[in-house]
Amino acid sequence: MTPAYAAFTERGLRLAEKLAASLPGSVTRCGHGGPALAQWTAAEFVRSDALVFVGAVGIAVRAIAPHCQSKASDPAVVVLDECGRFAVPILSGHLGGANDLARQLSALCGAVPVITTATDANGIFAVDEWAKHQNCQVLEPARIKAVSGKLLAGQTASVWSEFSIPGAAPAGVIPTQTQDAADFALTLFPAGNALHLVPRIGVLGVGCKRGTTTEQLEAAFAAFCETHGLAPACICAAASIDLKQNEAGLLAFCQAHRWKVSFYSAAQLQAAPGTFTPSHFVQSVTGVDNVCERAAVLAAGGPIRIPKQAGGGVTFALALRPYAPDWRWQHE
Repeated sequence: MTPAYAAFTERGLRLAEKLAASLPGSVTRCGHGGPALAQWTAAEFVRSDALVFVGAVGIAVRAIAPHCQSKASDPAVVVLDECGRFAVPILSGHLGGANDLARQLSALCGAVPVITTATDANGIFAVDEWAKHQNCQVLEPARIKAVSGKLLAGQTASVWSEFSIPGAAPAGVIPTQTQDAADFALTLFPAGNALHLVPRIGVLGVGCKRGTTTEQLEAAFAAFCETHGLAPACICAAASIDLKQNEAGLLAFCQAHRWKVSFYSAAQLQAAPGTFTPSHFVQSVTGVDNVCERAAVLAAGGPIRIPKQAGGGVTFALALRPYAPDWRWQHE
């Protein structure tokens, strides 16, 4: 997380600079020759993952109000008084990480973190905070309140996971045997009405013909996900052979999804560990018998989860990065 700090007075500016020395980010004094508060907020709300206002809560609330959209996408917002006595998260406490940021900032300046989210105030398991710490995308943010509401009412919430989660579940959280019966589920293949938490651990191996367009890749990717019931949100990176590193369609496709893409030589791909689906045609063109599966494994450092699927001149495969979820959820 890289905060953008805004201050309004000399004293507030000194505190912002002190905080930024340990938790780096841009520091701006709004007004007094600097940008207007509305201008600064509009810009930083879009490009930053955290905003820190050093001043009054009311100023911050009025500044961010026109820009708030969803807990799934809004940045973390924390307010510190200019004396550094209190740190108050006011937006995206769990998914955006504002609660954790308030604790970090408090530790730096001796402030008291004022955490007001209901689950934190009551010491109850917070499913959205847990999801963030497990590197998960929350697919249906509106369903968070159903899980939290049960726990706050003293009821149990059921969980299903396709991954092993060692240790005892938090109080009130009860494992169940099927995804259909779960209140929330940790999975790459969401189904049913649970709150779905999708680990961002997938690497998409890509093979394609020369000149393949972004539109063709998008259509093939949609078909790949639909065929396997895969949540697109699980993909965090892509990989292919170095012969494709200047393919405009592939580069634009990866950029549109904000995936880092890695390229490997035929020799590197040939040395990838594992058993792969061979193709004599691919071998004759590229010098290696399989591009997408081998590239995915090399970039992920983990096994193939979905073997190659071909169609429309595109092949995709999915490999998974190592993943070890646990039940820790509170700030320690």
